[in-house]
Amino acid sequence: MSSLVPSDRSRPLNPTRSGTPGRRRTPRTDARVPVALVLPALAGLALLLLPLAGLAWRAPWGRLPELLTSESVLTALRLSVTTATLATVLSVLCGVPLAWLLARGDFPGRALLRGMVTVPLVLPPVIGGVALLVAFGRQGVIGGWMDRTFGISLPFTTTAVVLSQAFVAMPFLVVAVEGSFRSADRRYDDVAATLGASAWTVFRRITLPAVAPGIAAGAVLCWARALGEFGATVTFAGSFPGTTRTLPLEAYVAIGAGDTDMAIVLSLIMIVVSATILVGLRERWVNVR
Repeated sequence: MSSLVPSDRSRPLNPTRSGTPGRRRTPRTDARVPVALVLPALAGLALLLLPLAGLAWRAPWGRLPELLTSESVLTALRLSVTTATLATVLSVLCGVPLAWLLARGDFPGRALLRGMVTVPLVLPPVIGGVALLVAFGRQGVIGGWMDRTFGISLPFTTTAVVLSQAFVAMPFLVVAVEGSFRSADRRYDDVAATLGASAWTVFRRITLPAVAPGIAAGAVLCWARALGEFGATVTFAGSFPGTTRTLPLEAYVAIGAGDTDMAIVLSLIMIVVSATILVGLRERWVNVR
């Protein structure tokens, strides 16, 4: 009787319905999309893309070279690029250590601190400008002391533009870099520490290179957000040509003056820059192949 019972060794390791050993059946996914999802998805797509398509349709393509090379646009563009770059540098210098503290630090109130750091992501930009005025204005908590002690007044200056942009853009960098710190393998840090490396050496030689792609992606996204900042800037820095009037403010002034062509061209510039950056960083935010 025992010879009629197959041993475990004679049985296939990966049996399938067809009896072919060594092959696994991969579950098939249903590629059909419910109609109940298609209709609202198309409506949402239309809501997001139709305004952009309308700008492209109404754009004065014949006057495009003339408008792009006008003095006001070139001045606003130069100011926007300069202030956005300075705001990004400030955000990297302050935001990377802050992201490390939130990701690796162990102290009471860390969750509350993380929530406060990300508040500017959802705060109306105009409210951010009011907060900056209260803090750094001539009668503000810090600005008043700076004015009395050093004679430094920040509101309605180019420095105010940089601070406004950093205030609204730095949280984007902090969120991106914190995620990189959390996902980085800490075993290399531990090995370097056991070999006698100081905490600063471990951070500079091991941790920082490991999260460099996340820092680069966060910095680019921060720069794009700073370039498009409007509400906090107009509230805290005002709109003075050559000093605080960035591209978004120039577009707002053009609308107020009835120059629709100029407003459309400036809007298209911002859309092209933002779309290029977001498409380039797509792999950093969503797992799309």
